[in-house]
Amino acid sequence: MDVTDETFQAEVLDRSMTVPVIVDLWAPWCGPCKTLGPMIEKAVADTGGAVELAKVNVDDNPAVSKAFNVQSIPAVFALSQGQVVDQFIGAVPEAQITAFVQRLAPAPSEADTLAAAGDEASLRRALELEPDHAAATEGLARILIDRGDPAEALALLARLPETEASRVLAAEARLLEAGVDVSATDRAEMEAKLDGLLDRVRDDDAARQEFVDLLEAMGPDDPRTKEYRRALTARLY
Repeated sequence: MDVTDETFQAEVLDRSMTVPVIVDLWAPWCGPCKTLGPMIEKAVADTGGAVELAKVNVDDNPAVSKAFNVQSIPAVFALSQGQVVDQFIGAVPEAQITAFVQRLAPAPSEADTLAAAGDEASLRRALELEPDHAAATEGLARILIDRGDPAEALALLARLPETEASRVLAAEARLLEAGVDVSATDRAEMEAKLDGLLDRVRDDDAARQEFVDLLEAMGPDDPRTKEYRRALTARLY
């Protein structure tokens, strides 16, 4: 994520209380920064969310630069629990960057390994070990929805804080309970359902929920989603 002086407290210091955060201090005119940046991004992405990356343009955010007492860039700092735990200055080899990032990533738990396997037995075992394991919950919910068991999927998803992925899964599960199989519904049928619900959304809670669930299932990249969200807002307000 791109972080500014204004968002640094929330997106770096506060966030580092939950997950290690690497801060990459760079500037558009810095040649080594342009080489280093993609390598750091790849190494962080390879941790699967165990480590996060915050990029700070030092030209636009002098307060962050001052806080780290930066004299030259690229400058890279690792924070955990609100404290700097590791750092390096200047361009370094990719192997060194990978090692720097991996030192921050916690070793995968048994539940992590089981969740990565992805089959139903492994996912259920992962949840026995860690009932709030997000990846295992979402993976098992996907299997349950695909085989037509939305009730158990919804019960699983209700145990966790909502995420973008879990919201879509929950929408698909509720639709399946209502007799709508998104995977088997083509574009024309989806639009017909939305058009049919639109006149009822203001006074019918169930119709409104189904309408919203259909939009969640379609996803934000579908051009119809924005169009139907505007239509929903117009009907409600």
